[in-house]
Amino acid sequence: MGEPTQFDELLSALSAANVKFILVGGLAGVAHGSNRATLDVDIVYDRSQQNLEAITSALNPFSPYLRGAPEGLPFVWDVMTLSGGLNFTLETSAGAIDLLGEIAGGGTYDSLSDACKTITLFGIECKCVTLSKLIELKRAAGRPKDLEAIAELEFLLSQQQKE
Repeated sequence: MGEPTQFDELLSALSAANVKFILVGGLAGVAHGSNRATLDVDIVYDRSQQNLEAITSALNPFSPYLRGAPEGLPFVWDVMTLSGGLNFTLETSAGAIDLLGEIAGGGTYDSLSDACKTITLFGIECKCVTLSKLIELKRAAGRPKDLEAIAELEFLLSQQQKE
């Protein structure tokens, strides 16, 4: 673990398991044309029982473990764990993935659904937040790295609006 994230493998596994998710964060920025590097996959996921089962099944082959947790800390990756929490920052054998049941400035999967578009990334169709919603999410997060990304995203949005 700690290897570079294999975005295509993680997205392919989620897609193959029919996981309901929305791409947010740095990879969503890349999907919209950002040049900023990202180290993980950030998704907002639907919290239905069926979807929790799909997520645990999709990620199980990648041996998910809590990112930053001490090695050897007991952690069971299953539906009960996922349903008992909300947001998970995980390290897997395919790299880092953040599972967000809710996101600042955007809320839940259902509340974000209207601010999405379907994009193809690594040959995989994914729901992704729109560029304007991504800017809102970055503002709401308020972390220095998110605030730094906003200028480029706003430029991309202005170019998109000219088309």
